Amino acid sequence: MFLGAMGVRRIQLRRTLGTFDASISTSPGKWVTAIARYGAGELEFLKLFSVSPLPVQRFRRSSIRLNGWRRPADAEMHQVQPGSVIVMMSYESREILVAMDYQTYNGLSAWLEAGPVAGVGTWRQD
Repeated sequence: MFLGAMGVRRIQLRRTLGTFDASISTSPGKWVTAIARYGAGELEFLKLFSVSPLPVQRFRRSSIRLNGWRRPADAEMHQVQPGSVIVMMSYESREILVAMDYQTYNGLSAWLEAGPVAGVGTWRQD
């Protein structure tokens, strides 16, 4: 029953525009497999193996900074999806690693760059 509910939840989440499979690491060596979604003002991560509709991590679009990407290190290869790149981002002075495929990284980068103007003469709030 629980596995069926997780499967239905995943299918419903993946049908939504702006969702993608990812893994997130907010502390060294710990990765959580997630479904990420971005909308008008936030990037959210929901645990893949859960039935909860609540995100485990939420980041305001205006405070996310992408710091590039790299290939997974040998120790990370078994903790992230095959074919993923590790995206390095900062959020309110915290360093966060997100594993996703390269095409998804391009979409996330475009979403961040296309963000709304935060105020007159400013692109983003700091």
